[in-house]
Amino acid sequence: MSDAWVTVERHGRVLLITMNRPKANAINYGMSRAMYSAFEQLQNDDTLSVGVLNSSLDRIFSGGWGLKEAARDGWDATIDQHPEHGYGPGGFGGITDNWALDKPVIAAVHGAAVGGGFEIALACDIILMAEDSFFQLPEMTRGFLPDVGGWQRLTRKIPYNSAVELLLTGRRLEAAEAIRLGLVHKAVPKSDLIGAALDLASQIADGAPLALRALKAMLQATAHLDLRDAMARTRPGQSQVPTYEAMIASEDFHEGIAAFVERRAPVWKAR
Repeated sequence: MSDAWVTVERHGRVLLITMNRPKANAINYGMSRAMYSAFEQLQNDDTLSVGVLNSSLDRIFSGGWGLKEAARDGWDATIDQHPEHGYGPGGFGGITDNWALDKPVIAAVHGAAVGGGFEIALACDIILMAEDSFFQLPEMTRGFLPDVGGWQRLTRKIPYNSAVELLLTGRRLEAAEAIRLGLVHKAVPKSDLIGAALDLASQIADGAPLALRALKAMLQATAHLDLRDAMARTRPGQSQVPTYEAMIASEDFHEGIAAFVERRAPVWKAR
């Protein structure tokens, strides 16, 4: 059944990943591992460069943690990270702890992205949303914390005071405010959302595949560093990031320069 909850569709070098678990795309263990499999396909297929994550449901992106199932079946924290029985090696939703995923992912959010659904969007690299959508982290009102990336990522992506207020109150974050805070790249009419996400993904996919991966890997590796240390790491032989070192040594490094000088489209070889 979990395979039907997540579907994939190729669009050139873009992989469209669709959550499809009525009524709310609630993330249980099987759903999470199915999502991880989709992200693994993106990561391991050299003909793919960018992922787009979206929902097939009409009014919701994801309601996050399946609280009804947790209340019914019980919850055991020791199972969560089990690769076969828990959420899987990528963490909640297959992405919140997926540090090996170095290809960019765009979240195309329509409807409600609540709790873990918001945290999944936060784990993506770019967020687009429909104009009538909203985010919400109501965990404080339910007796626990949004701890699969909610408080950890939100405080790094928007002003700290704004993030803490949203975490403490659990109120809705509408599209206009999300854009003002810099959390969302763009809000569009719902009917235009997937087209806009695929267009953006295709534009990104035109870049050198290895450079796209190197950028994401370097952003992750230096996020905790101050500016001076981050700059020091961005030198050949000193980055400690294999993808970056491979990019510097690749034929594509020279191909991009040659294509610019010769006024032609580059032909990338490295993946």
